[in-house]
Amino acid sequence: MLELNDRVTVITGASSGFGRELAKACAAHGMRLVLADIKEAGLFETVALLPPDVECMTAVCDVSDAAAVDRLADEAYERFGNVDVLFNNAGIFTAGSVWKSTPAEWHRVMGVNVMGVVNGVTSFVPRMLASGRAAHIVNTASLAGLVSTPGFSVYTASKHAVVALTECLYRELAEFLQPAHG
Repeated sequence: MLELNDRVTVITGASSGFGRELAKACAAHGMRLVLADIKEAGLFETVALLPPDVECMTAVCDVSDAAAVDRLADEAYERFGNVDVLFNNAGIFTAGSVWKSTPAEWHRVMGVNVMGVVNGVTSFVPRMLASGRAAHIVNTASLAGLVSTPGFSVYTASKHAVVALTECLYRELAEFLQPAHG
């Protein structure tokens, strides 16, 4: 049976919203936490809401920067020796019609919402596989990953991409981990 209190969990986007709630829920189960976000003040606010006995580290990290996510993985593994759960949760929102969205909006939203997940996967999954331990990856997509809503084109496109990426990752890991036949 999975003992949560000896598990290390990485949560991106941990300074507010769903990421903060994930941190509180994981802390309630005694998990050791690596909390990352681009907003350092928000990380301190999240930590202040956790029980004082929870082992936790924080890191300022822009998930759209692959090198920054690699550093986050290095720091997490250096501190805790392993990562058991990765919540690729960081995300940003923008609204507006496709034809009114600027290239800068597209680049920023796709950078955080899609490439942030890609960077998390490429930085953590190879190490998780190498550990030989059971591990879990959760990529936050929101309902926008399943439903196309007018006025939210950039955000919705990014979240659809996260759903597709996650489904591909699931199938690739299942194939990779499948015992060799004959």
